[in-house]
Amino acid sequence: MLIGKGLHLRFGDLQVLDDVSVEIPTGQFTALIGANGCGKTTLLNVLARMQKPDAGEVLLDGRPQGQFSRRELARHLALLPQHTGSPAGMTVRELVAQGRFPWQGWWRPWSERDQQAVDRAAALAGIETLLDRQLSTLSGGQRQRCWIAMTLAQDTPVILLDEPTTFLDIAHQVALLELLGQLREQGRTIVAVLHDLNQAARYADHLVMMGKGRLLAQGAPKSVFTQANLKATFDLDAHIITDPHSGDPLCVPMTLQARRAVAEMAS
Repeated sequence: MLIGKGLHLRFGDLQVLDDVSVEIPTGQFTALIGANGCGKTTLLNVLARMQKPDAGEVLLDGRPQGQFSRRELARHLALLPQHTGSPAGMTVRELVAQGRFPWQGWWRPWSERDQQAVDRAAALAGIETLLDRQLSTLSGGQRQRCWIAMTLAQDTPVILLDEPTTFLDIAHQVALLELLGQLREQGRTIVAVLHDLNQAARYADHLVMMGKGRLLAQGAPKSVFTQANLKATFDLDAHIITDPHSGDPLCVPMTLQARRAVAEMAS
């Protein structure tokens, strides 16, 4: 299990994380949701040990993360950051192969296992036909899928993703979320920052809702995804309905006209 205890982090005068404690369930899909600037990305980076909190600690499988070497941690946990680049002259195949770095060493050259991991990751991300292309020649959506493949090639039990659906069209967004669901079924622990509330409620087993650096709610979607929580977190007036096929909660924002009608009825 991945656990954050009493996390505090300040950037100058801005309190980015304010006594945040989270428990990421093992073998489940957790979505971090909240308004822009609420601390979702910072929390993800702290959980990945990319940023050090001013106070508090992160435990992975009961051990403080500080006890892990960088290579050891990278064998347990993979991170797809929000902002990725296109290294000059690098091919897709070379990028995806970077995911095997934690498993490499002077005593362990490239192996058949590494090649199988790269091939499997490329197939899962749907980029087999792009492997010999240079990253700089690809569209934003194609590049995003290549970075996802690199993350999958790392072959870790815990996968953290910051806005993984960025640049993807709706079909590829759904395909990615379905893929993350499949990985969860295989026993992986998935944590993703998602902006689409309905996608978060539909695909995640566990929601972590944040606001202004604080944890507002965490738990199963049906307990977190409520009209009151959405209003408190996003200042969003919305109806919560139930998908008749899946039973998942869905958010339907109210129009200005509908909000006026409700206000008139209440007055």
